[in-house]
Amino acid sequence: MKSQVIQYLSNLEIALRVNQLWEATAPSHEALANDQPFCVETLTPTQWLQWIFIPRMRAILDANTNLPRNFAITPYLEEALKNEGYLQTICEPLLDLEKLLKD
Repeated sequence: MKSQVIQYLSNLEIALRVNQLWEATAPSHEALANDQPFCVETLTPTQWLQWIFIPRMRAILDANTNLPRNFAITPYLEEALKNEGYLQTICEPLLDLEKLLKD
């Protein structure tokens, strides 16, 4: 399962890069520390994926601790990015990940 998670996270990163959404410079520490779900007040959905979600998932994998289960990120992305042409490309690896980590 770990290798599948790594693959899906890589696929998500590739989707962000292909759609020119991968950023070279991190948002401010304050923006990253926002306590709202998905940092909605300070980050775009794609920034949250790049700077919060992917690094945290990789840290969990590196630490060999239990992966989160039964989470749903795609409904948020489908609403927040509903007018974006890249929505499907971004959601595909996340849907795969959500299905894999569902009990």
